[in-house]
Amino acid sequence: MYPNWILQRAFLTPKRHALTFEGKTWTFEQIKKISVERAYQLTSLGIKENSRIAIIGRSRPELIFIMYACMHLKCEMVLLNRKLAKDELAYQINDAEVTCVFVDDEDQHLLPDNTNILLFSEVEKCEGTPIQIETEWSLEQTTSIMYTSGTTGFPKGVRQTVGNHQSSALASVLNIGLSEEDVWLCAVPLFHISGLSILIRSLLYGNEVKLYEKFDANGAVEDISSGRVSIMSLVAVMLERILNGLEENGLKASPKFKTVLAGGGPFPRDYLLRAEKVNLPIQQTYGMTETSSQTATLASEDAIRKLGSAGKPLFFNQIKIAEANGKPHVEGEILVRGPHVTPGYVGQFSSRSATVDGWLHTGDIGYLDEEGYLYVVDRRSDLIISGGENIYPAEIENVLMAHSSIREAGVCGTTDETWGEVPIAFVVLKNETTKEEIYEHCIEHLAKYKVPKEIYFVESLPRNGSNKLMRRKLKELLD
Repeated sequence: MYPNWILQRAFLTPKRHALTFEGKTWTFEQIKKISVERAYQLTSLGIKENSRIAIIGRSRPELIFIMYACMHLKCEMVLLNRKLAKDELAYQINDAEVTCVFVDDEDQHLLPDNTNILLFSEVEKCEGTPIQIETEWSLEQTTSIMYTSGTTGFPKGVRQTVGNHQSSALASVLNIGLSEEDVWLCAVPLFHISGLSILIRSLLYGNEVKLYEKFDANGAVEDISSGRVSIMSLVAVMLERILNGLEENGLKASPKFKTVLAGGGPFPRDYLLRAEKVNLPIQQTYGMTETSSQTATLASEDAIRKLGSAGKPLFFNQIKIAEANGKPHVEGEILVRGPHVTPGYVGQFSSRSATVDGWLHTGDIGYLDEEGYLYVVDRRSDLIISGGENIYPAEIENVLMAHSSIREAGVCGTTDETWGEVPIAFVVLKNETTKEEIYEHCIEHLAKYKVPKEIYFVESLPRNGSNKLMRRKLKELLD
């Protein structure tokens, strides 16, 4: 058994700053009191311990207090992505079989009709029923569930346990070090593993989180250059905007700023060189929802020497390349093992094992060099990474082929200066229609970032002998 993170942190450092948002700051003791009161209120509203519920809301303190209340009740939290379409949210809510969806009042319109909801405001107004809050948690207890896109087009609900999150946080701090003065700038969504892991590290490390509701490049530039924050997690499109801001204002990162943890794929050499000039240390990382954030991280001093590498596995983690037999520079599927790896899934994939002989098969292709540095060659085959968001073509193809005028559809990624990659679609029609009608169909059923940037009408799609779509050849149709 391990301590309830929220109670233990408030006991150890009650007066230390825990959270700052838009000029207001809460200590760990204050956060404990609010979250316990929310737990009492949820109990009054019929939420029982160990329930599976879903949560959707903006990255604001109100969301954090609800999440921590659910932790007190040992609920399994399905964290819903605010960017998803109603159809996508409906799938996750139904697949996870949640008892209720806790929703920020302003996000109620995002949910499908007939969803069993509980508004944040209802919780906050309710008279609480005091209960005994558990002071200890089991390492095997599922804390969070996040849906990740899959090659089948059906997202999988990934379980993340107390043990997964703790081992991930401890491995991270062994890599970056820790100071009582550290402040983590959180400008990534709390419904992503990158955002949630920042909150969990705060509870375990005892460091302050400065929270942004959404990414603000000017605010980040000010915080980084002034020394207000010391660590930040981001993706390439965010880094480029921060670099522009520093350069245009003749600023550099404060000596107090420790590092940027950069995810979502390799960063361009130009970004790394520009970061060096403004004293902004960059640590590229490799991780996924199934690994509760980072698995490997590249030290900032190796950023140029090992350009394109995701670094070495963190302390508790192991990485090997399938069928490489330990030989360097042999490409194969990246396999991961460690206490940070999910024990499995929920819903329709609940019977599927997450590992084979203890190893998570990531589906990513890569190699290890002679020094043990990981290089990711192909992110999960057809995966498109757009602004740090993972997009599987199969999801978009399923939506396109649900259109009454489309016979076949193929989707791939193409380079984009702003987002890194964006999806484009190739469709074979069976009835006459327009691109505008198809775009409207996509907007109705897909998150905005998944809507194809371009749609091309073609006579046929490239397929192999077994009639399987060859997505890598789709771009050849442009010629």
